[in-house]
Amino acid sequence: MKSYLQKHDKIKYSDHWSTPKEIYDYYIIKKNYYDPCPLYGKDFDLNILNKNMFINPPYSNISEWIDFSIESANEYKKHIVLLIPCRTDTRYFHKLLNNNVTLEFIKGRLKFGNHKKSAPFPSVLVHLNYHNKE
Repeated sequence: MKSYLQKHDKIKYSDHWSTPKEIYDYYIIKKNYYDPCPLYGKDFDLNILNKNMFINPPYSNISEWIDFSIESANEYKKHIVLLIPCRTDTRYFHKLLNNNVTLEFIKGRLKFGNHKKSAPFPSVLVHLNYHNKE
C-alpha cells in the first residue's frame, strides 16, 4: 500500500481508500463503466480504452491520472468520470477546466470506505464527455 505525506502536514495518508458505495454502484454496476485503478488491484487491460471509465485515482498521483483521462477521452471519445478532491487552486484542476469538462459538485463531505469520519476535503465528480453525450 502506497502512503504519502501531504504538503505542510505531518500526517501520513494512504491511497488505500474505497469509493463510497453509492457512487461505485452507480458507475460500475449500473452503468457498467470500467475502473482502471480498483482498490485491490488487477492488471490494467489496454482493451478497456474503448469503454467508458470511472476513476477514483490514488490521491498521491492525481495529476498523472488526470493526464491519462484527458488523453484517453480525446483519443477514444469516451465518457470518463473522475472522483477527486475539489481543490480549485491546483494546477491539475485548472488543466481539467481547459478540457471541456462538466463538474458535479458533491454537497457535504464523502465517507470513503467503512470509515465513520468524513474526508477532510470536499469532492467533485469531473465528467470528461466528448462525443458520447449522455
